[in-house]
Amino acid sequence: MSRSWACEREPGGNMTAAVLDTKVDEGRRRAAIVAGVIGNVLEWFDFAVYGYFVSTISKLFFPAGDPVVSILLTFAVFGVGFVMRPVGSILFGIYGDRHGRRKALSAVIFLMAFSTLAIGLLPTYEQVGVLAPLLLVAVRLVQGLSAGGEWGGSTAYLVEFAKENQRGYIGSWQQVSVGGGFLLGR
Repeated sequence: MSRSWACEREPGGNMTAAVLDTKVDEGRRRAAIVAGVIGNVLEWFDFAVYGYFVSTISKLFFPAGDPVVSILLTFAVFGVGFVMRPVGSILFGIYGDRHGRRKALSAVIFLMAFSTLAIGLLPTYEQVGVLAPLLLVAVRLVQGLSAGGEWGGSTAYLVEFAKENQRGYIGSWQQVSVGGGFLLGR
């Protein structure tokens, strides 16, 4: 099926969201929306797991004399992931526009899975010293890049497959799936 996009005008002349010009059968529409929501849940589950393991990560990567300092440093690394979200949104937004939303979303899910696995395989501070927290920061930057790509891409994907009179409702499932991912990661 070839895709062509159009911006529609509301009766007052205001532009609405871009939608598929071609007709999509209901089964394919539903499958695309469910896949978008499930992918987003898994993406944010991976991102949230770090936050739930802060106490363990702090002991393995930031062994300070004061446990509060270790936990604060671990939360700072958690925050580093948020720095890359705008960059990921821009990069994967451009990629999705050029190569398709599905390919962009597959790439960000792969990046998140890879970086989450990498955190589990990183050497600890006891094994490699200061290199351990530096590697942890690098992997969290990749997770943030991925999360940013997922946020914008999944919203666009959901809205693009939604019926004209359900774009807001279907688009809201992006935020619902973020919450679902965080809850499952707990």
